[in-house]
Amino acid sequence: MSENPQVKAILEHIETRERELADQAGKFRARIEELTRQLGELDAESENLRITRKTLLTLPLPSPAAGPDRPDIPDHPAYRQILTALADAGRPMRARDLCQALDLPILPENTEGIRSKLKRLVTRGILAEPEPEPGLFTQPRT
Repeated sequence: MSENPQVKAILEHIETRERELADQAGKFRARIEELTRQLGELDAESENLRITRKTLLTLPLPSPAAGPDRPDIPDHPAYRQILTALADAGRPMRARDLCQALDLPILPENTEGIRSKLKRLVTRGILAEPEPEPGLFTQPRT
């Protein structure tokens, strides 16, 4: 080493700076290793998703399930209101009960109108009118 104090100070400064840079480089290498590991995980997951997509696209479409045909509900909103009121009640109801549930005045024309709609729903298989209790309407058991 040089005997010159100025050169000695510069060399010490260089050594200190070299150690700092080596430490910093080591930290960066460790960080690069961690990022490389994370990148590998992301690449593997992306590949799994690509394979899954490819597999799903090659599967044949399933044939429609052959379940029971659902009867068509008439288009008029009163039918949906009746079905909703029956579902909300959770019990069999008479035409008069449904008039009350639908906030209709209990008048013969309202009761008979509801009863005819209930009978139409029974005819279509959407509702049931059990034998022992005529005039009592319920959703059929599935």
